[in-house]
Amino acid sequence: MSRKVTVGVASVVVLSCAAGAFYWLRARGQQPAPEVVSTEPPGFHEAPPAEKPAISAAVKSTLPASPANSKEATPPVDAALPLRAGEILEFTATVSKLNDVATLKLQVAGRGNFLGKSAWHLQAFAHTQNPLRMVFELDDQFDSFSDAATLASLQYEMHLSERGQKVESIQRMTTTGKEPASPEATEARVLPGTRDPLGMMQYLRNVDWTKTPEVRCPVYDGHKLYDVRAKLAPGSEKVSVPAGDYITSKIGIRVFDNGVEMKDASFMLYLANNAARTPVVLEAVMPFATARVELLKSK
Repeated sequence: MSRKVTVGVASVVVLSCAAGAFYWLRARGQQPAPEVVSTEPPGFHEAPPAEKPAISAAVKSTLPASPANSKEATPPVDAALPLRAGEILEFTATVSKLNDVATLKLQVAGRGNFLGKSAWHLQAFAHTQNPLRMVFELDDQFDSFSDAATLASLQYEMHLSERGQKVESIQRMTTTGKEPASPEATEARVLPGTRDPLGMMQYLRNVDWTKTPEVRCPVYDGHKLYDVRAKLAPGSEKVSVPAGDYITSKIGIRVFDNGVEMKDASFMLYLANNAARTPVVLEAVMPFATARVELLKSK
């Protein structure tokens, strides 16, 4: 991917995939490669089925107090963010007025233990479609293992197949250089609290925008560390996408490289005003293309 596409990844990974698909390079069109479930990396273990979701403070206040002489052990607090394991969001992308040129999918693969830390396994898949596929074949997969409580990145993987060329990248995030890494992973030195694009997407869904109108976070896209700032736009907007009609909140995303804002690129994320805060539209305006990604279906 070019540097401009990489900037897109730093903000919203699915936008970058759509933008990358736009490049007009000669290649022979082929059918999308089948998606496969990635083997979990060494050190990742699925969470026990009996693990229960956290009970919010509001709900706890309505529960009867336990008897003072009760011998039952107090269950440990589950500090994980309320992602839904098994959630799949499918999108269709329009790039520079070419409709349905790519399919995009975000998936919460599951939750487990990653090298001693509770973590979510997040995935994204991108495929170009004809007629664009005839000139740019792209079948990319991204995997993120992110801290369950903060979605700070623990490991970020890119499995890329573009124009017949395959690239495998497994990067273990480290702030000290002392975090354990599997033999096939390389260390990526990052700032504390750094998220990868998939973790950032899920994090933005879980921000209480009524109390936090703007957030900023270091984001590592697999190549470079950026400062990403997201701010709630005033008002709400009704949008219509293939999945239906939604009232949404708009989140503007700005990207800074070494303290300098990338002025030639802007991003907008539309989150549904529902309990899941579902991302329904993602937009990118860049010098070489504009991309609009719309929710096709969710399950």
